[in-house]
Amino acid sequence: MTDTAPVGTLDGWTATPFAAAGITHDVYERGSGPGVVLVPEIPGMTPEVIGLADHLVDAGFTVSVPSPFGEPGREGSIGAVLQVVPRLCVSREFRAFATEVRRPFSDWLRALAVDLDGRTPGPGVGVIGMCFTGGFALAAAVEGAVLASVLSQPGAPFAVGRARAMNAGLSSSDLDIVAARADRGEVCALGLRFSEDAAVPRARFETLRRRLGEAFEVIELDSSAGNTGGFSRSAHSVLTGEVRERPGHPALEARDRVVDFLRTRLA
Repeated sequence: MTDTAPVGTLDGWTATPFAAAGITHDVYERGSGPGVVLVPEIPGMTPEVIGLADHLVDAGFTVSVPSPFGEPGREGSIGAVLQVVPRLCVSREFRAFATEVRRPFSDWLRALAVDLDGRTPGPGVGVIGMCFTGGFALAAAVEGAVLASVLSQPGAPFAVGRARAMNAGLSSSDLDIVAARADRGEVCALGLRFSEDAAVPRARFETLRRRLGEAFEVIELDSSAGNTGGFSRSAHSVLTGEVRERPGHPALEARDRVVDFLRTRLA
């Protein structure tokens, strides 16, 4: 039991370049069992992100962690964030403010999911996105190999204006494909957010509820004043920075639900 978030190191992780859609990023991999792609949050593959990846490996998954930005293993300091965010704002690969565009990183991520599916047991793979990459986890579900998408505090597109606040992080055409797959029972999604997190508007999840119906499960942790979990109103990182390995801790229970969700979908 600790009062800090679980962390990990790069020891035991193997990095390999993966190229697709005209893009190349290193991918760190470890574990055995069904495949899960874990896409880091800003500012990158921090010790807390690695701690989550280690937990997924221990839970019985083969975990691939791409490194599309930031320095793997570096602490998630304000300086690290400031180095990454400007690039994401202008990058054609990510298009942080756009709402109806094809994001090349989505194509790259789908190719990675297909590659992982071909090398791991089970009927398909899961994809977890967090913060800026949350919506990419759902965009990956355009690909049939993806059976489970986890959107933890999906913060893109940046919620500037009502249209962006409601946007799910993928184009309407891609969302149509995912919704059709959900209607057929081919894919399910799990969304997580803190109740007072303005960077992840509740309207974004309402959009997904309308489109995906019962195939979209929501976990909203209370971060209002006086909440029993002791979260601040600025709480954001559901599966990493806010997790405390104490029985009954709300973020720990949310992480446990993610593992159960993946096991059920990828069994």
